Amino acid sequence: MTNSGKSVLFDIGNVFVEWDPRLLYSELIHDQAELERFLSEVVTLEWHTEHDRGRPFAEGVRILSAKFPEYEDLIQAFDERWNDTIGPVFTGTVDVLERLSEQGTPCFGLTNFSAEKWPLFCREYAFTDLFGGVVVSGAEGLVKPDPRIFQLAIDRFGLESEQTVYIDDRLENVQAAEHMGMIGHHFTDADKLAADLRAKGFLY
Repeated sequence: MTNSGKSVLFDIGNVFVEWDPRLLYSELIHDQAELERFLSEVVTLEWHTEHDRGRPFAEGVRILSAKFPEYEDLIQAFDERWNDTIGPVFTGTVDVLERLSEQGTPCFGLTNFSAEKWPLFCREYAFTDLFGGVVVSGAEGLVKPDPRIFQLAIDRFGLESEQTVYIDDRLENVQAAEHMGMIGHHFTDADKLAADLRAKGFLY
């Protein structure tokens, strides 16, 4: 059975795999208070978002190390040990993707991700082969929830917005997709995702 006209657009991090810099830095900083300060003041999400927007890691490391020279080695680890920021695969979500693909529903990706790290990720995680295409923020110079990156995905993949479910763990990104006419799903776990896709007529 196929879903004519219907498609599913997935976020990647914290939908298919756990992603959290804490996974790396909890191995390197054993004092809990220092770890919290480091993640809130040094290696912040705002700093990393610039890599997702297209800044090379080497440049980001250089800029931040100049600001916090006492943490140069720890900052460098964010680049050199990037894979250690990635945790377990959410096998339930991979199962949903596989079932959608088997029933003929086109599936695509839209991710805030560094362009230089994305090919490494794809080589490591075979589920990425099931996507008909992926818009990677770092390659486009745009990051979610900017509506322009959603429009880029719609145009590139020929999506019909009102027949496309967009799945993301960040509510602001789900809301941005809904503003573009898509059907939003705020991801919390794979069982709820599967149930919602069945209820919406996307998963059989």
